[in-house]
Amino acid sequence: MLAALAGNEGAEILEFAISLPLLLVVAVGVFDFGSAFTVKQKVGNVALQGARFASNQPTTDLSLAGACGAPASICSVRDVVESNLVASRLNDCGLGTATGTAGTPLSAIAPLAWNFVANAGCGGTLTLTVERGFIYTTTLPNPPFQAGNYTIEGTRVTLSYPYRWQFNRVVPLIAPAANYPATTQINSIAIMQNLN
Repeated sequence: MLAALAGNEGAEILEFAISLPLLLVVAVGVFDFGSAFTVKQKVGNVALQGARFASNQPTTDLSLAGACGAPASICSVRDVVESNLVASRLNDCGLGTATGTAGTPLSAIAPLAWNFVANAGCGGTLTLTVERGFIYTTTLPNPPFQAGNYTIEGTRVTLSYPYRWQFNRVVPLIAPAANYPATTQINSIAIMQNLN
């Protein structure tokens, strides 16, 4: 039996045994980073759909509390984001039942902000921030518009989604002391001009 392993066959088995962990790490890494990129695209589209829907909502109810702890129009934005997460085959982390809180906006000039935090069954925390009074400045093409900067009131939807990596399970095969994060937040921001 030792004579059989002494030839080329034994060397090939040894080479395969040494290279298998590296090949496994590379394959899982390619799959995992590709999946993370796909999730980033989906989260961006969900945030855009939320901003598009929010920009068409009325602003007359923003001082009233609705059933979800935020105004009814903001609760509707939360529901649209949640349904788009589900339609994109992403875990909604329980966003559909999350209660909104008046929050500190991401910019000092937007006082109308609400936050929803959900972390049911997704290995991290999903955060949705809806800012209805987001002010931004832009330059429009001349012509047909006059030259100069325009101040526009819009809605900014910020979605922070927890992505659970699989790579951290196989990287110790080639680097036993490696410490790779289990979850990373994937963030997306979408801004739309308010249309009402």
